Amino acid sequence: MDPTPIMLSDYFDILRRRKWSMMLPAFAVFLIAGAVAVLLPSYYKSTSTILIEEQEIPADFVMDTVTSYAEKRLQSITQQVMSTSRLLEMLERFNLYADLKGKWSTEEIIEKMRKDIKFGTISADVVDQRTGRPTTATIAFTLSYVGKSPDKVLKVATMLASLYLEENLRVRKRQTKEASVFLEDEMEKVKSDMSEIEGKISKFKEQHTNELPELMQVSMQTLNNVERNIERLEEQLRSLKEREGYLQTQLVSIPPELNQDRRRLDYLEIQLMNLRSQFSEEYPDVIKTVREIAKLEKKVAEQPEITASEALPPDNPAFITLSSQLASTKSDIDSVKQQITDLEQKAGEYRFRIETSPRLEQEYNELLIERSTTNAKLNDLMRKVLEAKVAYGLEEDQKGERFTLIDPARLPEKPFKPNRKAIILIGIVLGIGAGIGMGALREFADNSVRKPENLTALTSFPVLAVIPEIVTQRDRRIRQIRRMVWVLAILVGIGAGIGGFHYMVMDLDIFRSNIVRKLDKYQVVPEYVMEMIRP
Repeated sequence: MDPTPIMLSDYFDILRRRKWSMMLPAFAVFLIAGAVAVLLPSYYKSTSTILIEEQEIPADFVMDTVTSYAEKRLQSITQQVMSTSRLLEMLERFNLYADLKGKWSTEEIIEKMRKDIKFGTISADVVDQRTGRPTTATIAFTLSYVGKSPDKVLKVATMLASLYLEENLRVRKRQTKEASVFLEDEMEKVKSDMSEIEGKISKFKEQHTNELPELMQVSMQTLNNVERNIERLEEQLRSLKEREGYLQTQLVSIPPELNQDRRRLDYLEIQLMNLRSQFSEEYPDVIKTVREIAKLEKKVAEQPEITASEALPPDNPAFITLSSQLASTKSDIDSVKQQITDLEQKAGEYRFRIETSPRLEQEYNELLIERSTTNAKLNDLMRKVLEAKVAYGLEEDQKGERFTLIDPARLPEKPFKPNRKAIILIGIVLGIGAGIGMGALREFADNSVRKPENLTALTSFPVLAVIPEIVTQRDRRIRQIRRMVWVLAILVGIGAGIGGFHYMVMDLDIFRSNIVRKLDKYQVVPEYVMEMIRP
């Protein structure tokens, strides 16, 4: 048969002729998709959102001792919450996965629960307070749980949020407490080291009281004073010795007694000695002095002799005065000599100190540097201990960085999965495609002649008459059966629509409660009717 152009009316004829070939496959695929959408179990999802709030008190006033970033701490808390013991506790408490017990091992059930728990982070661009550079930080995170029972999903999601909040508070308290205890222990150790160093310094000072480097300047100044005093005393000693010689010379020339002969005799003897030292015996003055001495000796010899026992104390006032001055000068000389001896001994001591001080300076400076370093470390530790205690107080009062539940988990009203709308839509698309494909296949496989022009083109003879369709009793029964099938299909479709609404859109009980609440609000239905429809 030669191909003839297909008109729009031909397509309508094909649809009427192949409607069952197209509707049945489409309806079958749709039913299969609907059955899959309805029979797949519903999974509900409940989510909690927790905000990571910064420390309320500025870090300039109170330094936080928890140095780990929120992301790292979240990972640690997640490991704690997702531990087998915690998950087993929730399994037993809420009787989760009861249908899998006996079929799966405990490890497999725990692993499935871990997969059903979803952890997500919410990040934002912030400025890092520690480095001052822009960075991406986690400002909040979400905790979700997926399960078949809405009530259990809500309970598990709520418990997960509580565990994260409690675990974060516990971890921060533990870290601040450990930091405080550690710093206190270190401070006690440094105090012990400080006491030991102070003991070494005290012992060093006791052993080298006068040789300390810090007294070297004093020792040098004192040595200079002592040496100046020695020089002054030596000058004074020389003056005293000169005075002593002068007094002795004067004392020799003065007789102790007032007898003029004896006095003259002594004077002449001294004068004779001086002349002989300068001149010979023939010198006139020498001869004259010798003669005069001889006369005085003869005269003195004629006087009665005085024995030692009869000797009288000197009665010459000049002699007595010079004797007293000579004795005083000798006493002053002895005193000055003793002072010089004492000062020289003292100077020797100070020289020893000055010579010893440089040798001890290095050891002493090492002790002082060690004390200074240890003292600085002790002060720093004391400051850090106070900061750690204040930080622990912040955590006790929950004033530090904390997790705040800003969006608690809610009872899910609609299933999270499966996406029944998508399944039904896919079923409709596949059904339409299957129906069109089946109808096209039947149409292309049918070689029947349905139009007069086709018959004319096929036989080359003109068509003389067209016999209309003859409707028999059997045809009428078939049409009635078809109408019943259509009614049944409509009823099934209505039931499927209600079921789809129940499973895919909203639970019918919740839908009815919403309707009743709105009717009560606007009072558009009589009260007796409301009593009938109110749950």
